[in-house]
Amino acid sequence: MIDVTIFLSDLGGGGAERVMVNLANSFAQQGKSVDLILVYKVEQYLSLLHASVRVINLDYSKLLKSLPFLISYLKKEKPKILLSAIEDTNIIAICATKLAGVKTKVVVTVHNHLSSEVRHATNFKRRFVPYFLRYFYPHASSVVAVSKGVAVDLVKWTGLSLDNIKAIYNPVIPPNLQTLLHEMPNHPWLNQKQLPVILGVGRLDPQKDFPTLIHAFAQVRRRYPAKLIILGEGSQRNELEQLINQLNLSSDVHIHGFVKNPYAYMSKSSLCVLSSAWEGFGNVIVEAMAVGTPVVSTDCTSGPAEILADGKYGKLVPVGDIEKMAEAIIETLHSPLDSQILQQRANFFTIESATAQYEQLFCQLN
Repeated sequence: MIDVTIFLSDLGGGGAERVMVNLANSFAQQGKSVDLILVYKVEQYLSLLHASVRVINLDYSKLLKSLPFLISYLKKEKPKILLSAIEDTNIIAICATKLAGVKTKVVVTVHNHLSSEVRHATNFKRRFVPYFLRYFYPHASSVVAVSKGVAVDLVKWTGLSLDNIKAIYNPVIPPNLQTLLHEMPNHPWLNQKQLPVILGVGRLDPQKDFPTLIHAFAQVRRRYPAKLIILGEGSQRNELEQLINQLNLSSDVHIHGFVKNPYAYMSKSSLCVLSSAWEGFGNVIVEAMAVGTPVVSTDCTSGPAEILADGKYGKLVPVGDIEKMAEAIIETLHSPLDSQILQQRANFFTIESATAQYEQLFCQLN
């Protein structure tokens, strides 16, 4: 019998996928048998998995096609726990467990602030799937939100009481952090550091609002010599590169693309900025703090204010406010918080801590 089966659409370079890799590895390191079922063959994080995690890659073109396989798998393997992430995948996991008629406990995790996601969504599925959650999530064995803000918002969408939604902060800080942060980043601005380097990390899509960061950096650059590196890939790459050229910043701003080890880049940077319009949690903030790098973040819904204790551990600025972001960047570069204070706060979000909370939840269900 499998201890934990994790069901995901893919292993693309998103925060939810990285969280699930961290959990899979932590469970495996504790001697649990772990299966990871992927619907699509997108595997940016595949090489990060623990060797004992069995990967089942369906390579399907549509999520719905995975339902018959998942039903058959559950009947055959009878895992103790089926853990899934993201709304449409969660619905499939709940349906499969019910149709398989097995005793497997299905735990669904919610990684984004759904009200914000629906309000900004251009994708049909992302806009309408949350409206079906009140028909499905009450049938899950447990619903986990990655922050208290996400949990409060989920009450609206699911009809569940707040007592029936478990908030577990993302497992972010890996046990091999010291090894990761001492790797050399593949960028001359960091390896031959002559000016302060500001770092932005995330998917290049509207949620992360990199245009605000680039505009804010343009204001910073007029008053403070610095460089900006953005780590990530996504649908807005061309648009962002055009903006960089329009603002005559091509010699000072570089979109470096996706990297598997952001810690190496963060540890050499002077500041990390989260410019998101909304978040579920904000892994990037914790990752930067873990290596002692100061943070500036938008006070978006939800996550950053919880992580930064309402500004105690890093400046919070209004969403989309270019001027206040520029001011916060300059002030933080001039007077950064002590790295030890940041690292102590980041230790609250270790993989070990989150894994222990998930294990406690699993024990309560079984």
